[in-house]
Amino acid sequence: MKIIIAGAGAVGTHLAALLTRENHDIVLLDSDSEKLANATEGLDLMTLSVSPTSISGLKEAGVPQADLFIAVTPSETCNLTCCSLAHSLGAKKTVARIDNAEYLEDRNSEFFHKMGIGSLIYPEVLAAQEIIDGVKRSWVRQWCEVHGGSLITLGIKLREEAHQLYGKPLKDLCPPESPYHIVAIKRDEATLIPGGFDTLQLGDIAYFMTTRRYVQQIRQMVGKESYPDVKKLMIMGGGRIAVQTCHMLPDYMEAKLIEQDINRCHQLTELLDNDDVMVINGDGRDTSLLLEEGIRQTQAFCALTAETETNILACLAAKRMGVRKTVALVENQEYINMAEKLDIGTIINKKSIAASHIYQMMLDVDVASVKSLTIADAEVAEFVAAEDSLVTRKLVWQLGLPSGVAIGGIVRGGEGFLVNGRTQILAGDRVVVFTRSNQLQLLERYFQKPKGGLLTALGLG
Repeated sequence: MKIIIAGAGAVGTHLAALLTRENHDIVLLDSDSEKLANATEGLDLMTLSVSPTSISGLKEAGVPQADLFIAVTPSETCNLTCCSLAHSLGAKKTVARIDNAEYLEDRNSEFFHKMGIGSLIYPEVLAAQEIIDGVKRSWVRQWCEVHGGSLITLGIKLREEAHQLYGKPLKDLCPPESPYHIVAIKRDEATLIPGGFDTLQLGDIAYFMTTRRYVQQIRQMVGKESYPDVKKLMIMGGGRIAVQTCHMLPDYMEAKLIEQDINRCHQLTELLDNDDVMVINGDGRDTSLLLEEGIRQTQAFCALTAETETNILACLAAKRMGVRKTVALVENQEYINMAEKLDIGTIINKKSIAASHIYQMMLDVDVASVKSLTIADAEVAEFVAAEDSLVTRKLVWQLGLPSGVAIGGIVRGGEGFLVNGRTQILAGDRVVVFTRSNQLQLLERYFQKPKGGLLTALGLG
């Protein structure tokens, strides 16, 4: 696949690094040649120092032959413009990074479609939604909903209270009739897509798939009933992610946002016209300030500054002061495992979230969503089974799925069902698949409608 990425910033270079591992034909564009050189050191891809809005530059990059054009420069206007140009030049799919949440509203989708912009992505909004999902349920590390909550994935850190789960083969712990399945396990730095004979251990992060009806049962089973519901939230750092998080606060939750820059505080006061959000000028690393502002009565603390190290240390300090739920923005990929080992809590990585969202555009099958399990080297995707596709022709256990892949559940007729080896998937089912990172393309052939009809696909045409 020929993919052109405009913008050699954090998201653009992270995407380029991921995609080069899969042997795609990648071209990275940026008008800053020095930024290109620093970003692509050690990567096998083509770079081009041109303006992304230059028609001649886009042609030189091969945009007319591009399967996917991704614009993730710091400028929203540049991204919209170059995507529109790329579409006119012949790019099959376009994705633009934006900074205006209004553009994401359904009523505006047709407008952007006419401009030639296939998809819009606002990484800060995606990150904020992950934060809200995390703090609403203080006892989980990650919460993922499929098809409006028909199926739910819970990432849970297993502690001493879950001792009854340890040492039992998953085939006994989660038999076919069980209302939950364990579909992935993060253990130290390894990610497992487990089989029936694998077991859980103290300290694992286990990913459960279930339906909403059984969430409370799982909470009791893992011994998390004592975790408090979050009503008071403290946020350190007043950047875009913090602003979007405040905009998404549930009605029953109130927040204190601590920002060191007084001018930014004035801006935040105008941006956050919300009686449930108090903007405080100060240093979120100042323990006396946190105590004065009531951190001991706060159920959740989010460190969302631009500095990864600051966020990690701030969360550790908040935990020492009694906060049960902490969330850290960790933008440095190398620090994610370290943050997890320090038991930080929920870890948010904007680049991974954005990359997962964009990754689904690359697949040639109907994919409703792709979500990164940030602290695990895994992804969960929602495929739609095409008529006569391979996945509909055999029972699940007969499909011969690649190693490191598991089908967790399906949504049929708006209702979620867990899957076992005897399940027959039907055309139109929304199928939730768990894979190790960068394996989704191995699954395309299972969900695609056969080219040339069923007889050809079976070798009978």
